[in-house]
Amino acid sequence: MRTSQVLIPTLREDPVEAEIVSHRLMLRAGMIRKVAAGIYTYLPLGLRVIRKIENIIRQEMNRAGAQEILMPILSPAELWRETGRWDFYGKELLRCQDRHDRDFCFGPTHEEVITDLFRREVRSYRQLPLNCYQIQTKFRDEIRPRFGLMRGREFIMKDAYSFDRDEESARVSYQKMYDAYERIFTRCGLNFRPVEADNGMIGGSMSHEFMVLAETGEETILYEEGGTYAANVERAEVLPPTDVSTDQPLPLETVSTPGMKTVEDVCKFLSLTPDHLVKTLLYQTPDNTIVAVLVRGDHEANEIKVNRLLGTTEIILADPEIVTKVTSAPVGFAGPVGLKNIRIVADQAVQGMKNFVVGGNANDTHFLNVNCDRDFQVETFADLRQAKAGDPSPRTNAPLSSAKGIEVGHVFLLGTKYSEAMGANFLDDQGKDTMAIMGCYGIGVSRTAAASIEQNHDAKGMIWPTPIAPFHVHLLPVTNSELVQETTETLYQSLIEAEIEVLWDDRDERAGVKFNDADLIGAPYHVTIGDKGLKNGVIEIKHRRTGEMVKVAPSEATSYLSQHLASL
Repeated sequence: MRTSQVLIPTLREDPVEAEIVSHRLMLRAGMIRKVAAGIYTYLPLGLRVIRKIENIIRQEMNRAGAQEILMPILSPAELWRETGRWDFYGKELLRCQDRHDRDFCFGPTHEEVITDLFRREVRSYRQLPLNCYQIQTKFRDEIRPRFGLMRGREFIMKDAYSFDRDEESARVSYQKMYDAYERIFTRCGLNFRPVEADNGMIGGSMSHEFMVLAETGEETILYEEGGTYAANVERAEVLPPTDVSTDQPLPLETVSTPGMKTVEDVCKFLSLTPDHLVKTLLYQTPDNTIVAVLVRGDHEANEIKVNRLLGTTEIILADPEIVTKVTSAPVGFAGPVGLKNIRIVADQAVQGMKNFVVGGNANDTHFLNVNCDRDFQVETFADLRQAKAGDPSPRTNAPLSSAKGIEVGHVFLLGTKYSEAMGANFLDDQGKDTMAIMGCYGIGVSRTAAASIEQNHDAKGMIWPTPIAPFHVHLLPVTNSELVQETTETLYQSLIEAEIEVLWDDRDERAGVKFNDADLIGAPYHVTIGDKGLKNGVIEIKHRRTGEMVKVAPSEATSYLSQHLASL
């Protein structure tokens, strides 16, 4: 393609609204344009990248035995009410009514629709396993859309759903998708890591996230160097402590701690380290029950783990008025001693502690030498804290390392959550009515494009992995001389015949402008054609990723580029 014939409205300055690299560079390179908060138009360069990612996904999904379908973006409310998610999903679910006042939603995901299709069309175990996927626009009404395509309201997603006759075959389907995802992200040229993950709103018994490693990632993952264990920080397991205190219980003491509300303040005031203090966090459950969660002073509570223990969907920290009502003290002085009619659960690290410090349930007061069982009762001890770098791996005890990542894919083993709710049954080989075992598998297509930029860029612009680059080669004639233009035209046609995707910057612009735009757009190879080089019988090929410059004869350029592109 010729630049003069393609809509590529590049920008010289960074857009004010762009907060992260991918958003900034996609706007500057003319790949996307904002329509409304979290909603974008894909311009030609951006759409070329999206289509390439989609093609890789299609090839690998088909290879894994999945069948492509296309479901409607609007879903009737009655399907969502069958699973209970119409109310559970909250305000992220964009709802609307048709002219007959019937409720619909814009699908953020399609478990209900695919399960309804299954129960209508599948009768026998002979039709299983079944795996259907689609690539479609989704909508989630994010409260604060930000970061361009990374957290938009409208986005492109591949979602797949498997149905199996039993748990064993469901795990086979799950593994096929897991393997397909590894091939997809490898082919996209991404540095990624699969990690154990929480199931969240989707539900199910097992899931893995596929994380693109990037310093700008919002997610923290913990992994074992040289090992197989990796999990996002919300899911990562923490082993029970091995150092259990053998100290003898000391008498309970009350101490005045005026204005000392934080762990840091209390420890400094009492000349203690945080591991000698226990924090009492009061949470409110969806049914308005108050639960006290205890964690060591140097640890942080993991609300997902607490939710899992309590069997709740979403807990929130109790507001200051409720804390005062329950404890008779302001925030910062809550403690488990003397709490009445309140469930108390504690992280497993608290179980081995002796003579620790807690809030005194009175203003400016703490208790010293507190001990479990003697001074208060814990209903359950469990792994309730956030794992962190340096914690021992739950597989080998080796210390865990941390990295930042961007979630681009997620696979779930759902079990019977949706098939049971919606009656998605089939007749087994004994003629018995049996619930299908389901899995679901998502890839954020537009997010994958943005994540690639977060991982592949420099100060000048994007550095696309070749498989998903909008073009392979950027032709850059630097003068309008007849020799330069003829050489460029000949090479342009030669590259097209070799099926190399090429963008010819045929604008009447200064060389510096062309070079800057080429670096911004980030094609893997830049070919500079100038009078000076041609007088010496050469043109210059720059490797965008490494900056390496190679001089070759114009007649050899297509062969050189073909060989390098074929090796990638």
